[in-house]
Amino acid sequence: MKYLLTFILFPALIFSQEISLVGTSNIDAEKFIGIDTYDNLYYIKDEILFKKTNSSVYNFKDFQLGELYSVDIINPMNIAVYYQDFNVVVLLDNKLSEIDRINFNSIYEFINSSHVAIAANTNLWVFNLNSQQLELYDYRSQSKRILSQPINGEVIELVSNINYCFLMTERYIRAYNIYGSLIAKIPNKGYQKIIQVNENIIVKRDNSLYYINMETQETIKINSPEISIKDLQHTQEFLYIYDENQVSKFKLTF
Repeated sequence: MKYLLTFILFPALIFSQEISLVGTSNIDAEKFIGIDTYDNLYYIKDEILFKKTNSSVYNFKDFQLGELYSVDIINPMNIAVYYQDFNVVVLLDNKLSEIDRINFNSIYEFINSSHVAIAANTNLWVFNLNSQQLELYDYRSQSKRILSQPINGEVIELVSNINYCFLMTERYIRAYNIYGSLIAKIPNKGYQKIIQVNENIIVKRDNSLYYINMETQETIKINSPEISIKDLQHTQEFLYIYDENQVSKFKLTF
């Protein structure tokens, strides 16, 4: 991905994109996490993470760590479960068995984290509240590398596709690569949620979705059906929308 870092105050809305419904499935969940590359379903209920396959249901829970803040399933063999209140990440295998546990309170260089996502190899993307910087933490060597200058404003969301990290504040959405380069920065025009789509993003504003090409900064409105969008996720060529009762699967092509 080669980006020219440009700053455009108002990216143009160029056209709309139709999506086609593939199917729906009902789930009994409080939070939809997503579908992995093997077509397995992940969701949270009663602070328990569930993984549902064609033949089995697995779960992981640790009530002592409080609220399950986020789950990163981009690598189904190394799932990151983040407990923000206790500053802890638990890494799970494909059967939701614990592989490793990273307590940022007890590492040599303390990190006061607010958001965590999986990065390449044995690294995690971590936003450090104390320094207001994005950091890359290697949990094997227990070393960290600062990737960004201090960022003004509260971080709303942090998502990754392993080699790239997308960080959203109230004012901007920033994209960084694994080497720490700021490769794109665009205004946040009231977006409330972002998900990664390869090297680009889909954003949610109210009940509308937009696809943003981070290189050209062009914005495409996605003509989604009239359903309540509580959560969403993208895997391979499919967009999944959760409306509190069911997950709808859509074919998405650009």
